[in-house]
Amino acid sequence: MKKCIFNASVVGPDNILPNHAVIIREDRILAVLPMSSLHSPDQGGDDMRCFDARGGYVLPGFIDIHSDYIEGVIQPRPTTLMDFEMGLREAEKQLLGNGVTTIYHSLSIMNVIGVKNGRGNFRTKENFERLALLIQHFHRGCHLIRHRLHARYDIYTPALYDYVERLVEEGKAHELSFMDHTPGQGQYRNLEVYARSTAGWDAGEDMPLKEKMAALKGRAGVPQEKLKALAALARKRGVPLASHDDDSPEKVVFMKNEYGVNISEFPVNLAAAKKAREKGLMVVMGAPNVLLGGSHSGNLSALEAIREGCADILCSDYYPASLLHAAFRLEEEGVLSLPAAIRMLTLNPAGAMGIAAGYGSVEAGKKADLLVVRKIRRQPVVNQCFINGQTTLQFEYRIGGGETHAAC
Repeated sequence: MKKCIFNASVVGPDNILPNHAVIIREDRILAVLPMSSLHSPDQGGDDMRCFDARGGYVLPGFIDIHSDYIEGVIQPRPTTLMDFEMGLREAEKQLLGNGVTTIYHSLSIMNVIGVKNGRGNFRTKENFERLALLIQHFHRGCHLIRHRLHARYDIYTPALYDYVERLVEEGKAHELSFMDHTPGQGQYRNLEVYARSTAGWDAGEDMPLKEKMAALKGRAGVPQEKLKALAALARKRGVPLASHDDDSPEKVVFMKNEYGVNISEFPVNLAAAKKAREKGLMVVMGAPNVLLGGSHSGNLSALEAIREGCADILCSDYYPASLLHAAFRLEEEGVLSLPAAIRMLTLNPAGAMGIAAGYGSVEAGKKADLLVVRKIRRQPVVNQCFINGQTTLQFEYRIGGGETHAAC
């Protein structure tokens, strides 16, 4: 049976097609066509099930390549750890409601020094293994959205090198990034900002900052040759490789030349972002940064990077609802056209992950991962979601005690 989403404004890669319809056959988009040709002999028929978009937008499903949202679902309070499978099951429902159809869960593999009750007590190898296995089971078994694993490897964790290497070798990591969250450089080069940013999660810490800094300086990092070997393995296995929190043009050049990264996540200043674009890297910024008007840790503003033409991708980072709202905010404020803003959530991340041939845009032949989005009081909301051509979500907004969405 074919499906038809009609009476829609279809957001394509480069333009908006008003008064159009999207025809789906099985799990693929068959055609995007004007409403006037909807009932042509080869497109219509009695075997077609129709969905009225009611003038709303049809968008590709969002591809979120950096999200640690699951950590907050499983650990909603510093001293509380919920069931992992329940958390992932609940998280995917919430992600779907925010338009995310493919998620790269960005899980950290790191050592934590001096933290007793903060987020650090979640970021352990044991918890990583549990979640990595669940993500694999969800992807192969009963699930709503597409679950993938983004392994964030702290380069000061040599004891876990063999484990990360095995993840890549066995195809269990679908994105790999090298990160260094040592205070005094990168994201936390400003120690005052670091102290403020981590104060809430470090409430149970019993090690003063000066002592922590001394302990961190004494750590042994992963030898460069081993990191180069791991990066080469990732490239061989087709696993996209990212640098994290590049804080200078020199670091961008080093990461590109030495490790062959193709993505720069959250460059902390404009010079680094510009150098990343110059070197051909895809630059990732946080959608929450767009909504907040700046970085929560005092680094590069996503709006500035976008205006300067050196940002390609928006990720949800820690707040999934930010994706949809950031895209429409960029259009409303005249920063980008809506198709350009939507590309930052869809086609561009698909390209960075090497899946753009099948995902990321409303075009014939691609997977039917689609959203129907309408505005209520100027706020965009997801009304329907299709994954693989199947209806996976449908909201019906209403007014008062009984009237339906038609009155909204």
